[in-house]
Amino acid sequence: MQGIRGWISGMDIDFILKYYPLYVEAGILTLKIALIGIGGSLIVGLFASLIQYYKVPVLKRLVGAYIELSRNTPLLIQLFFLYFALPKIGIKLSSQACAIIGLIFLGGSYMSEAYRSGLESVGDSQIDAGLSIGLKKYQVFLHVVLPQAISVSVPAFAANTIFLIKETSVFSAVALADLMYVAKDLIGLYYSTDEALLMLVISYLIILLPISIGFTLLERRLRYAGFGN
Repeated sequence: MQGIRGWISGMDIDFILKYYPLYVEAGILTLKIALIGIGGSLIVGLFASLIQYYKVPVLKRLVGAYIELSRNTPLLIQLFFLYFALPKIGIKLSSQACAIIGLIFLGGSYMSEAYRSGLESVGDSQIDAGLSIGLKKYQVFLHVVLPQAISVSVPAFAANTIFLIKETSVFSAVALADLMYVAKDLIGLYYSTDEALLMLVISYLIILLPISIGFTLLERRLRYAGFGN
């Protein structure tokens, strides 16, 4: 404890007060890109999981290849391809566009697996019951299958969301002024490593803790309501 107190007391408070607004700005940008990327991931993941769930010919294999490629290549490599390789064939994307596309490409595969596990947890008897009371197939899917699949998949969605937000730390590699970019910039300019990293850690905690707590409360509420059992 004394070591920690000594480390904290040795911080340059004036430096922190002067440069924390940069972290606020970078945090807002990071969160904005993360939310867009995660939203896109949920959409891509849903379509990919439906193609696999309903075993759509040809597309099922393409989706399988996409999932393997996405999950087995680092986001950093994907960003390098988007930012440095595509301009060589005439496709130039901004740093933000690369970050969003890369996050959707990576996140879509993880969200797809989350959806798929949820869809497969819904028993055939419930689908048959929906059809027996006169619901059409798309109505059974929308009102019977999908709500239960999503409720079952909440823990996986939570884990994937937190994972994707943490992955935003590599965006600085494509010159995006995110949280990591600001921290590296301040360390390079002023050599205030402890202060820069402390503000970086606190910034990610401020973003991630409410999300983690929110998903935990949602999961408990669904469990008490009888979903996901």
